[in-house]
Amino acid sequence: MSLQRTDDAGKLVLRLTIGILVLLHGLAKLMNGIGPIEGMLAAKGLPAFLAWGVYVGEVLAPVLLIIGIYTRWAALLVAVNMLVAIFLAHSQQLFSLGNGGGWSLELQGLFLFGALAVALLGAGRYSVGGNGPGN
Repeated sequence: MSLQRTDDAGKLVLRLTIGILVLLHGLAKLMNGIGPIEGMLAAKGLPAFLAWGVYVGEVLAPVLLIIGIYTRWAALLVAVNMLVAIFLAHSQQLFSLGNGGGWSLELQGLFLFGALAVALLGAGRYSVGGNGPGN
């Protein structure tokens, strides 16, 4: 197997991992609503309508990652979504460890840094967009 093929397979695995795991969070918000997010935004003095952006960052962007189109932009949207989530809901845990000794924000960190890696690497050959611009 050539190095290019293993690189493309690795990009696919990373895209699917981040895309599917973040999408599951988005689907939960589609089923249960975004009321809690609106409340967190209001508590920080921000307009509640910004909560609708979670559907972009946790539904639309992950779907784009999974299929591999506009991949770099989609990954950046996921990263921004995670920064907002950390700011709104997890800022008090930023420098803390969990009960098992790991970082309290391991999941959020995986989503954030995984999305940044996809934004830097692009979609790879195994995607709808291929290696074209923005992918």
